[in-house]
Amino acid sequence: MKIKNLLNSLGPGLLWAGAAIGVSHLVQSTRAGAIFGFQLVGIILLINLFKYPFFEFGPRYASSTGESLLHGYKRLGKGALILYLILTIATMFTLQAAITVVTAGLFSYVFPNSFNINIWAILILGIATIIVAFGKYSVLDKIIKFIIVLLALSTIIAVVSAFTKGFNPNPEYTRSFNWGFGDIALLIAFAGWMPSAIDISVWHSFWSIAKRKEGKHIPTVKESLFDFNVGYIGTAVLSLGFLSLGALVMYGSGETFSSNGTTFAGQLISLFTSNLGTWAYILIAIAALTTMSSTTLTCLDAYPRVLKPATELLFPKLKKNDDDNWNWLSWFWLGTLLLGTLLIIAFFLKGMSLLVDLATTLSFLTAPILGYLNFKVVTGKNVPLEHQPKTWLKILSWIGLIVLTGFSIYYIIWRIFLI
Repeated sequence: MKIKNLLNSLGPGLLWAGAAIGVSHLVQSTRAGAIFGFQLVGIILLINLFKYPFFEFGPRYASSTGESLLHGYKRLGKGALILYLILTIATMFTLQAAITVVTAGLFSYVFPNSFNINIWAILILGIATIIVAFGKYSVLDKIIKFIIVLLALSTIIAVVSAFTKGFNPNPEYTRSFNWGFGDIALLIAFAGWMPSAIDISVWHSFWSIAKRKEGKHIPTVKESLFDFNVGYIGTAVLSLGFLSLGALVMYGSGETFSSNGTTFAGQLISLFTSNLGTWAYILIAIAALTTMSSTTLTCLDAYPRVLKPATELLFPKLKKNDDDNWNWLSWFWLGTLLLGTLLIIAFFLKGMSLLVDLATTLSFLTAPILGYLNFKVVTGKNVPLEHQPKTWLKILSWIGLIVLTGFSIYYIIWRIFLI
């Protein structure tokens, strides 16, 4: 592979990273470190490993067949596509609400005495809707690389600075992870979006198709996978960085993260400024705000764009000749997403941690199903044998499915008995 072609192929994988780096990193990874210190490092690495194949199958399938994972689901039968729709609709409201609340909390903290977190959530969704409506997301898309680099450098420097101060937690406030239901429930909440929800593999396949349609350079399968691996490894490294910050600064200190969105935002930013200095406040605030804003916008834009073709594949009569463009069906799904998101925010706004844990847990429980669908699609007859997963990747897929399914069943059974 030529270096020039590799650089030209970059794009969808970084978009994936931009969508993934958000609540899973700024909230869940940091909380994991603050609660358990470095005890979950190995587990988080395993989670990233076990989920890897199911995300990788998105760009692999798109670049080898020229169609999205949705079309692959349709090839499995209408039942698979209907299942995807049901799982997406069941999780998209909590996911969008959780991301929006965290973003609103950051804005409320950075701009005090302006609006309360309720108004910020409404404003953020309103502005994002306007951007989606006028197709200006491409403007933000062009600076996504800068946002990721800024956040990555800030995190690395802050972690190094925190390490130089030593790791001396007060034993009186430390907590050990045990394999009881309570800690496993927390682990599942952390793992749900680590590094992201598997739904995003479908979005990635659409981004890969869009990259091919640009016509400047059509990436090969190897180049597409290189692009994905850059984004995936980068998100894994950053998740460890945020976990380290939580562990080094808060673990064993007696301080815990607040469930209030605004207070949490202040605690998060102070993790950086306490190690980098107050001079870094503006940079960190900008990095956090742009990261969460881009994630909020990406999700609000992606759900209608994916649900529209999914609906058209199920009901071909709804498809028009013009259609890669938005139509009434796109607006229907966007309106539905906004309404459901606002309703959930109204009920859960006072408990940000509860909302985030609910959203991430739902994503974890649906992960084995979506992972299995992706596996079936990428090993289908329409995928050339040379582009299908190698034996080691198939084995890793089955191990991942067994582990994810086992923990999901364990969680559901315990929930039933606890209730």
